[in-house]
Amino acid sequence: MARTGAPGRDLPDELGLWNSVFQRFRRWAQKGVFERVFKVLSADADFEVRAHRRHHRAPPPTRRRGKRGTSSQAIGRSRGGPSTKISVRGDALGNLVNFVLLPGQRHDLIGVDPLLDGVEFETLIADRAYASNALREELEERGAMAVIAPRSNRVEAIEYDVEMYKWRHLVEHFFCNLKQFRRLAMRFEKTDVSDTVMIHVVSSRLALA
Repeated sequence: MARTGAPGRDLPDELGLWNSVFQRFRRWAQKGVFERVFKVLSADADFEVRAHRRHHRAPPPTRRRGKRGTSSQAIGRSRGGPSTKISVRGDALGNLVNFVLLPGQRHDLIGVDPLLDGVEFETLIADRAYASNALREELEERGAMAVIAPRSNRVEAIEYDVEMYKWRHLVEHFFCNLKQFRRLAMRFEKTDVSDTVMIHVVSSRLALA
């Protein structure tokens, strides 16, 4: 289902009634079963260097759901229309360690604190979306080096390790692998809970590859 984006109703008959499978999926999701599996597989992370990246996804058109609409499900509206961001934290090997879902219009820096809170690391490699003076100051206070390319419109030049910045390709490679799973690439999940679980499922599968 994750790879092809097939709906639950198209599950093979030998797997049982599709609704029974879906209800079991929801129960396991609410109990954190998939998250615990992912945490076990990602427990041996290498934090010598940290990569940080965000990725946009556009969910397929849907009707409004409930009084709160889609904003409560990490679906927002950016220039391209409805979208969801995945802001990820990867280790020095490019493996996913943690992530947060954000509506498409929210600034990328909002996802930094939840991902870096309480974690020790030596270097943060992040793209231009995170080129903030406040973040650089915070990293300096934590004794970590910022390897973040400055924005093109920045007046004051900032030096950064260009060669080390190339290692950001590790987390880019992770997103390329993630996009092979159509259910995630297009955000087919209606709720943020199911979307989060599907990311855990796919990331667990990639960790075992």
